Amino acid sequence: MKIDIASKTLEELKNEFAEAGEKPFRAGQVFSWLHKKNATSFEEMSDISKNLRSFLSEKYIIYSCAIEKKLKSEYDGSIKYLFKLNDGEYIESVLMKYKYGYTVCVSTQVGCKMGCNFCATAQGGFQRNLLPSEILSQIYVIQKDTDIRVSHVVLMGMGEPLDNYENVLRFLELVNSPDGNNLSMRNISLSTCGIVPKIYDLAEKKLQLTLSVSLHAPDDDIRSGMMPVNKAYPIAELIKACKYYIKLTSRRISFEYAMVNGVNDSDECANMLSKLLKGMLCHVNLIPVNNVVENSYSKSSAKRIEAFSRILEKHGITTTVRRSLGSDIDASCGQLRRRVTSGKEEQS
Repeated sequence: MKIDIASKTLEELKNEFAEAGEKPFRAGQVFSWLHKKNATSFEEMSDISKNLRSFLSEKYIIYSCAIEKKLKSEYDGSIKYLFKLNDGEYIESVLMKYKYGYTVCVSTQVGCKMGCNFCATAQGGFQRNLLPSEILSQIYVIQKDTDIRVSHVVLMGMGEPLDNYENVLRFLELVNSPDGNNLSMRNISLSTCGIVPKIYDLAEKKLQLTLSVSLHAPDDDIRSGMMPVNKAYPIAELIKACKYYIKLTSRRISFEYAMVNGVNDSDECANMLSKLLKGMLCHVNLIPVNNVVENSYSKSSAKRIEAFSRILEKHGITTTVRRSLGSDIDASCGQLRRRVTSGKEEQS
């Protein structure tokens, strides 16, 4: 079985090349081709010998996403990608333009196990974890397709990043490598639904990324109804882990809060949330929930979101309302994949 070369660190490649009788600087050339020039085949590596390229082709494989479908928003220029993987599975990514540059939202799993009932990805079930190279490839293929440099990455697409912990850590190491893509860790945001043990593990790494926690409710009753993970890791345990993360990293946590009409958007919920987060180094990102066919949730009105925000701000909680991007192209992850895998793409 061929080895996944793009998931290897530079040091690992140097060691493997040395064992094969190749000079260490050759490993650096190959690493650069993979992570700077975004090569998807060994034949593209024009400054290495034909014999070395033949050796690489025999021993290694480059896992790369293939663009199956691409949708561009007429409103804001966001681009939704449906990628097909080597094994025929599908994942989604979104390219978004902001004042500070381009951000790519990447997937970390094919599907998701967490079962959040407002999420389109959960409706498609879980298939497998993505390899570090497959997470990287989403960025590299988009950069190559658009001829732009991605400045920020959010691990907020399909899947739960902390449920694919080791592969995500390797992805972070590779994308941050000064010999490769060299993306600043401070320009990376990792979103989790709240797998408490892994939040503690991540805190110990002190990576200086931004941790985004999908909270979505101020108490266990509401949150357990929306997010099954809360039954395993209730809010009190989650907040304790978040405080530990802040203490070790000195990094502000972003709490994601999907505003659902009549479920978690009352003044009472806002006051409870203010009390829960009081004194923490954090901010709350209010998100107008996406409509998903399989549930009855609907987004809160703009007036209700504004009132909710005012209550949080009054209690000293820094609050933002997420700008909706790609609303005309189903930019919420999971929707396009579900159409294709269910055979409904032709009718959409």
